[in-house]
Amino acid sequence: MLREKINEDLKLAMKARDERRTSTLRMVNAAFKNAEIELRAQNKQLGDKELLGLLQKMVKQRQESVEMYLKGGRAELADAEREEIAIIQGFLPQQMPEEQVRAAIAEIIAQENATGVKDMGKVMAALKAAFAGRMDFGKASGLVKGMLAG
Repeated sequence: MLREKINEDLKLAMKARDERRTSTLRMVNAAFKNAEIELRAQNKQLGDKELLGLLQKMVKQRQESVEMYLKGGRAELADAEREEIAIIQGFLPQQMPEEQVRAAIAEIIAQENATGVKDMGKVMAALKAAFAGRMDFGKASGLVKGMLAG
């Protein structure tokens, strides 16, 4: 479904001669194809969960690039990255608010019977399986660590 929506939006962007959107969506498709090629060797398929994870990774990479460009005094490149972020985020489900993230983490900790930081990997794996695309796992890992430590 996600891939079809991206391809449909790519066609519309090409017809509208929206160069930024067209190039960004082509880049997204290329990333999907590269990931698919990597998984083909393992006889696995790319599902919507994996695609969402890949989109989140792309957003994070661009956010890091924005910071680097701003430090380097290249505001025009930072703006271009921000435009790409906005386009990619349009395909991601809305992120959960922090209070919902905390509640979800507490629930997973209880389900997994996690008692300390040594169980962090188990909790993070369960979170990723349950909330792919709807949670920033970089922020969530800090919350998990805090909840398991204290």
